[in-house]
Amino acid sequence: MNADTCPAAPDPACFRVPAIRHLAWMCQGSQLTDSPPAFDLRPWLPAGTAELLEGWERLPHTAPAALLEPAQPRLGYYFERLYACLLTDILGWEVLARNLPIRNHERTLGELDFVVRNPQTQAVEHHEIAIKFYLGYPGPGIPTRWYGPNAVDRLDLKTARMLEHQCQRGQLAESATALAALGIDVPTQSRLFMPGYLFYPLHSELGEPGGVPSDHQRGRWTYLEAARGMDTACWVHLRKPHWLGPWVQSEQPDPAAVVTALEQIAATDTPRLFAQMQRDIGSGLWREVDRVFVVPASWPG
Repeated sequence: MNADTCPAAPDPACFRVPAIRHLAWMCQGSQLTDSPPAFDLRPWLPAGTAELLEGWERLPHTAPAALLEPAQPRLGYYFERLYACLLTDILGWEVLARNLPIRNHERTLGELDFVVRNPQTQAVEHHEIAIKFYLGYPGPGIPTRWYGPNAVDRLDLKTARMLEHQCQRGQLAESATALAALGIDVPTQSRLFMPGYLFYPLHSELGEPGGVPSDHQRGRWTYLEAARGMDTACWVHLRKPHWLGPWVQSEQPDPAAVVTALEQIAATDTPRLFAQMQRDIGSGLWREVDRVFVVPASWPG
């Protein structure tokens, strides 16, 4: 099922409040893996989800407290906060434990991100979550690699780690002990929630990676030297946590701010993400129509 066939899936671009827009994007976005544990939320969304989010935006005092707190630049923490809101306030699932440490004597084996009860099945479930962004790099003489912006992270390695280790952690004997101490049964279902974007090279063709749904969220990437020769007048520099979902703003993009951000890429040797904007005639708002990672000449290093 995709967002086009799920009437409950809200359109993120309709929301002005960033946290609600990000939450809407999480509701309707595809995962970065098509493996069986992948948790596609769209079939689980209750009827009226879009209307619920619209109500929160129209009447902020009715929104969950998690959506009213200041956005955190630490994307992982912010994403986790929104996921907890999604589970409890949209799906109506009970969170039994969160970030539960699993130990073997004095050695920490890891954590269980979320342990929840699914009210539709009454099953205890273990959910692992991650928000990821990968750029496809067609290296000479080697298979295409999908690297994170810092090029330390890699799609195939991260997916394997999530599926083979983190998603299996709920079945450890040490996990059963930690859960029993809280009066929680061992999970009978493991799910992986890993939405994000894949960025394709701007100036070359690159096929889709295997094991990723074809309807995944997409962007483009290019090197700084090429970006300097592009028309960036309608670009906006996106800072975390606004890498989630499409960007919307009322004011016209500032070309000078983009030039400054591009120069910072050279100064810091760090990739930066930009949204290409277009003015919507009906609403007068500027809406994201594409997104582009710009990387320094040294990337991926």
